[in-house]
Amino acid sequence: MKTVAPPPGKWESQRSFDELGRPLRDITFCVVDLETTGGSARAGSMITEIGAVKVRGGEVLGEFQTLVNPRTDIPAFIAVLTGISNSMVADSPPIESVLPAFLEFAAGCVLVAHNAPFDVGFLRHFAEHQQRAWPPFEVVDTAVLARRVITRDDAPNCKLSSLARVFRSATTPNHRALSDARATVDVLHGLMERIGAQGVSTLEELQTFSSRVNAAQRRKRHLADGLPQSPGVYLFRDDADRVLYIGTSADVRRRVRSYFTASETRSRMGEMVQLAARVTTIECATPLEAEVRELRLIAQHKPSYNRRSKFPEKTTFVKLTREPWPRLSLVSKVLDDDADYLGPFSSRKAAEKCLAALHDTFPVRQCSERFGRRPSRSACVLAELGRCLAPCDGSVDEHTYAAVVRQLRETLLRRPDDVVDLLNARMAALAADDRFEEAGVHRDRLASFVRVAARTQRLTSLTHCPEVVACRREDDGRWAVHVVRYGRLAAAGVIPAGADAHAHVAGLRLTAETVAPPSGTPGPTPAATAEETERILRWLEAPDVRLVDIDGEWTCPVAGSARHATRLAEEAVFHA
Repeated sequence: MKTVAPPPGKWESQRSFDELGRPLRDITFCVVDLETTGGSARAGSMITEIGAVKVRGGEVLGEFQTLVNPRTDIPAFIAVLTGISNSMVADSPPIESVLPAFLEFAAGCVLVAHNAPFDVGFLRHFAEHQQRAWPPFEVVDTAVLARRVITRDDAPNCKLSSLARVFRSATTPNHRALSDARATVDVLHGLMERIGAQGVSTLEELQTFSSRVNAAQRRKRHLADGLPQSPGVYLFRDDADRVLYIGTSADVRRRVRSYFTASETRSRMGEMVQLAARVTTIECATPLEAEVRELRLIAQHKPSYNRRSKFPEKTTFVKLTREPWPRLSLVSKVLDDDADYLGPFSSRKAAEKCLAALHDTFPVRQCSERFGRRPSRSACVLAELGRCLAPCDGSVDEHTYAAVVRQLRETLLRRPDDVVDLLNARMAALAADDRFEEAGVHRDRLASFVRVAARTQRLTSLTHCPEVVACRREDDGRWAVHVVRYGRLAAAGVIPAGADAHAHVAGLRLTAETVAPPSGTPGPTPAATAEETERILRWLEAPDVRLVDIDGEWTCPVAGSARHATRLAEEAVFHA
């Protein structure tokens, strides 16, 4: 444990705070960060490192740092992320010795962490496991606080790395506990300086801080008058009738009224409300119908104050072509060409990582030329490196090449083990040699492939069903019914009290939207965007949903990518 002198001038702007409640300058904060073997202590993940910094009034009072022996192997995925290997923790103390020392260091402090439920949750779990009383710590979460004061103009998100750049932290976060704790200290100080300018001077005010509603927002509360108190979509429009923002709620009137109160903390929403001249609504039978209509309207109007799903048409897929010598390529849409598709990806960069993972595993050609069945060209450098079977110069026959393509197709659609096993082995070998940066490249490629393969298989399971009819009893006791065709919401309704349920469902199916069958290719099809189909899937998979009828097979491959995606998510360290 050591004491470090604070940077000169830190918190000088806080010295004149009024003495209300417990002044922030008098509070001793213990800023803590953990590294672990996975994302859940209750699922068996262990702590591998604890780092903490004790500060008061901007002055660093002491630091705490130790590696922890997890008594289990650190997954290669985690070793790549943190740089902590099995050999580094072999002689370190176990959590049974470390936790009492940390609790003594943090005694009497207010705990601070970035994404506090993760770090504090791990510590509380092991205190409970050791039958040790957990002290009554007050907790401040810098991630939650940042979301209340940081705008998109400041940073693209509220991850620790992004905030460290915003506040010019002297320490760069690197997924090591003490470094990340030091960076969180700088972020905490930066956030306090910002909200201090808004009159926040005490711990109590900090814990309940929200942006104050301005007079311009309050004056527009009348825009919510007369709106329906039912599920629906609301559209804020300016005086030229342009759509500014689109949202959805189970109670439209209540949600719109919240934009004119202190419960709305997003600064861009305050700006939007000042421009708004009226609010129009579309009433919906169910909350799911409202969510789907919201997605479609955002795609149609592309309102400037909506951030998500504004451009669903901008997608990227990995395509396995249908030609004499098939290859993988990146494309922007799914065609009715009997090819196989993987996607959509969140970005072209993610698609390129996935493509690299597939090319690492399968030596299919990477050139874009079209070949006849008997090509006669010179081989490229990939053939010389053993990374391409080189059909261009006759190095491989049709049957051998077709066998590799069949294996690749099986990987895309049903069983990803070839890619997963190869890249895991490479990561482990590189991590063992402390070549973490190179291993990280393979980790990112593997994660991109597994996530999108799981997404594709999950979406395909529904988009190939001509019709799925399902219902669920809502909180008001009525039954909500949805008709889904090829992954698109075709109809939604609520069975009236006392009505004949079978007759009502039959009528809903008769009046449902006609959806044309998609092509025979996997993945989200033109019938709906991936976002819409995923919203529907979340509802279908929710508790208490009853399937009324299914035309087709709604199944996912048993050995598919979902199991690997789940494992990667559990192994990932959720330090946002």
